[in-house]
Amino acid sequence: MTKESVNRPALARRKFPRTFKDLTPAKHFNPRTFFQELIWKGWFTRREGEQRRPVFPKLKHGQVAITWIGHASFLIQFSDLNVLVDPNFAKWLFLMKRLKRAGLKIQDLPPIDLVLLTHAHFDHFHKPTLRKLAHTKIGVMPWGVGDLARKLGFARIVELDWWESFSHKDWQVTLTPSAHWGARTLHDLHRGYGGFVLEHQGRKIYHAGDSAYFDGFAEIGKKLSPEIALLPIGAYYPESFRKVHMGPDEAVKAFKDLHAKVFVPMHFGTFKLSFEAMDEPPRWLREIAASQNLLKRLKFLEEGMPRVF
Repeated sequence: MTKESVNRPALARRKFPRTFKDLTPAKHFNPRTFFQELIWKGWFTRREGEQRRPVFPKLKHGQVAITWIGHASFLIQFSDLNVLVDPNFAKWLFLMKRLKRAGLKIQDLPPIDLVLLTHAHFDHFHKPTLRKLAHTKIGVMPWGVGDLARKLGFARIVELDWWESFSHKDWQVTLTPSAHWGARTLHDLHRGYGGFVLEHQGRKIYHAGDSAYFDGFAEIGKKLSPEIALLPIGAYYPESFRKVHMGPDEAVKAFKDLHAKVFVPMHFGTFKLSFEAMDEPPRWLREIAASQNLLKRLKFLEEGMPRVF
């Protein structure tokens, strides 16, 4: 394990919430709007999508296959390494209904060597999913999150600070900064958050986790030069949500800052987490990409369908 520097955001002062709005960083919700728009309507919305039995490709050295499971969950495969990022196969998150099925069944996953967990929020760090993974070897996550991973089946748990790297055999993963927050409950503000750059067989894949747009994307691009960028594009409306998430317009700016070659969108179409229409993020992103001559570099993945890069 190597450190460039120990770098964590300053801890925010803990304040007891006085209103329902204080339960979210955006401080926009009121109880009626939250329940009606994000919970109640979801109950009466038919769940879409289908689960396929995946046909995983036989990869040569230097090839990488990426399968979008849904939301921020991905399976990343090399010829000798299987990696899951933020796996979530839940049909429900408490009262919130999953509106699009996971692209494959958890039992159809290959043996997993490495799990990357970007932060402790329930839609990214889903304990029931993690418990069902068979014989997972290593879990890598930000500082302050490791206690949540105990008794979930990991043979080894590794916590990283921003810009800290962990290497094993011939792969390496680096935790990168993001503009988000890491608390799982009201008062565990000590937990970290971020994205990851995975390096193996000469390839570099960046998963941004959750993030608002910030100048750190340019720094990530300069320091780590990712080739493939998995970037969130949903949960950005109303405007106050942009304190912690990106819309398609800002995701395109982040992609340019990174100087990556391929843009894979994520974090849309699975859970109703905000007030834009479920199909608006991909529509808007395609429009922006067309206007900026980026369509050839934009790769929408279909859930459950591996794509080789």
